Amino acid sequence: MIASNLLAFSTLFGGWLIYGLALLWAVARAPWVELFSDLRRQHLLFGTMLALFLLWLVRRDFDSGLSYHFIGMTAVTLLLDWPLAVLAGLAAQLGLLAIGRMDLASLGVNGVLLVLIPVLVTELCAIRVERAQPRNLFVYIFFCGFFPAALATLMTLLGGLALLWMDGLFPMPPWLDDFAGYLWLVAFPEAFINGTIVTALVVFYPDWLETFNRSRYLQAPWKEGDRGE
Repeated sequence: MIASNLLAFSTLFGGWLIYGLALLWAVARAPWVELFSDLRRQHLLFGTMLALFLLWLVRRDFDSGLSYHFIGMTAVTLLLDWPLAVLAGLAAQLGLLAIGRMDLASLGVNGVLLVLIPVLVTELCAIRVERAQPRNLFVYIFFCGFFPAALATLMTLLGGLALLWMDGLFPMPPWLDDFAGYLWLVAFPEAFINGTIVTALVVFYPDWLETFNRSRYLQAPWKEGDRGE
């Protein structure tokens, strides 16, 4: 998470523009009829918003204006699908804004980094896995849970570093060439948290996952030749 004083006005404006358009698109594509008619989905949405808010409160703030916390958007995307996941991320940001843990000017940029990038990476991975139509349950858990979370973390960190480098308002540390080694230390716990949540949901509540094909992954283990017997 990046404070507004570390970014140029053009970057802040561009972040708001991209994030605003994505929010409008998410509102237009969200399943409002199903959401209002299904009490379970409402509980999942509000519970996810609260869980994200609490997760993002567990953070390390640096004097430079940078903050670090786990993202958790991979599990949220698989649970709610991408339109509601984007809106859940916005709700968590507004919660941080209300208690003074985020400034309004940088909400757009941080929304792109912490919400849009992880949601996009997770959605692309889920679409790719669904097109392959695997029958192995562990393919879904790894390539939709663990792998996208690690990849989204890398993309978010590299995107944030690129913005700081382009604006030139943040003094880059002298150990930047060793940064690649630290990326794995950040990506692994993010992948572990999201992958563990997805695994638990697949085992105990598979019907909660909007992107999980229960009819294929949880089908009876019969052979092709035994179906007619």
